[in-house]
Amino acid sequence: MSRPHTPAPEAEAGPPLVDAETDLRPTPEVTAARRTPRAHPALVLVGIVLASLNMRASLAGVSPLLGEISGDFGLSATTGSLVTTIPLVFMGLASPLAPRLARRWGTETVLLAALVLLGGGVLLRVAPPLVALFAGCALVGSGIALLNVLMPGLIKRDFPDRAAPMTALYTTSMIAGATASAAAAVPLEDALGGWRGSLASWSLLAAVAALLWLPQAVLARRGTHHGRAAATPAPNRDGKGDGRALSRSPLAWQVTLFMGLQSLIAYVTIAWMPTILTDHGMDKATAGLVFAFSTLVQMAGSFVVPLLAGRMRAQRLLAVVVAGLMASGIAGLLVAPVTGAWAWAALIGVGQGGTVGLALTMMVLRTGDAHTSARLSGMAQTWGYLLAAAGPLALGAVHQATGGWTLPITLMLAVCAALALLGLGAGRDCKIAS
Repeated sequence: MSRPHTPAPEAEAGPPLVDAETDLRPTPEVTAARRTPRAHPALVLVGIVLASLNMRASLAGVSPLLGEISGDFGLSATTGSLVTTIPLVFMGLASPLAPRLARRWGTETVLLAALVLLGGGVLLRVAPPLVALFAGCALVGSGIALLNVLMPGLIKRDFPDRAAPMTALYTTSMIAGATASAAAAVPLEDALGGWRGSLASWSLLAAVAALLWLPQAVLARRGTHHGRAAATPAPNRDGKGDGRALSRSPLAWQVTLFMGLQSLIAYVTIAWMPTILTDHGMDKATAGLVFAFSTLVQMAGSFVVPLLAGRMRAQRLLAVVVAGLMASGIAGLLVAPVTGAWAWAALIGVGQGGTVGLALTMMVLRTGDAHTSARLSGMAQTWGYLLAAAGPLALGAVHQATGGWTLPITLMLAVCAALALLGLGAGRDCKIAS
């Protein structure tokens, strides 16, 4: 059920952050304990940047090395795609746990644990047994899920008057981490004696971020009495906006599926783009740079598209345009994968940045309050990442069955078409009833 949407004043300055802690109210003791790190905002800011750098680096660095990883373990294309599929599955499964953990232990403590989990998963992936590779992928995905859900709420809580620039810093740091990881994967492999050294090196970034969050977590926990939760549930406004109402809303599912399909395309690109290029004759190092460039230019789309969306009553045309940009780049991989690689990478990158920015923006614009926005965000991230997990695995299986990339790329074009159709629904000028 939906009703006409009148743009809110805050939409004109860009979409407000979805607060992952909307349903939680910190205890007075925890609130008092948090005043110490807030008195030094530079410490919190650096912590946010370092945590954000970790959120995509451990995934993007795998893609240029997927051939070596699969060859070392003797994996088929289908089985090798599990290296990128398993983290996505656990990103979906672990997302609903983040608010519950934050309620019991506090946001700072859970963020610290997420970084430790992420760093441990990165190291476990490079252990000799095959089961360690997949178990490490599960830990990496779980750590990223906790960071995904809690970071926006942390920013809104600690920087309420600077939400827009801090959001830009947060998203830019995520993309910068992914870009650096993709570009450095092959050089680090050469310098450190193999793919294991290259992947393991990113655990150092997680360790540095964890060390910076440690004092903040300790200070916040000092405000919690032994055995007591760090936060209590906030009033639910007479039960409005619960999960059952969202699950009955076609508009909520359109936003969720839009999030899921754009994530599917993004993670298929992470998993297979360098392999597509090397299979067509490009050397591995150049393929890694092309992929890194595609990741870098995502910043343009992720910055511009949300600003445009916030100034529009409906975002249907915008959704079709960004889906069309991705489709154009993917089609280019079909007709001239090597000679036009840099152009296709630019189109795919801008389109991907635009679609993820639009998906996050629509979670706010399609809802009337932060409470409903937070629930829609949880629904979209949980089901969206589970849907996205099917992409790398399915395309790997199709590639293995056909022995080429023509049918897999054609299927990706079909997904882009479905994304555009979903955008026509999710971009309507209406709101989900709360």
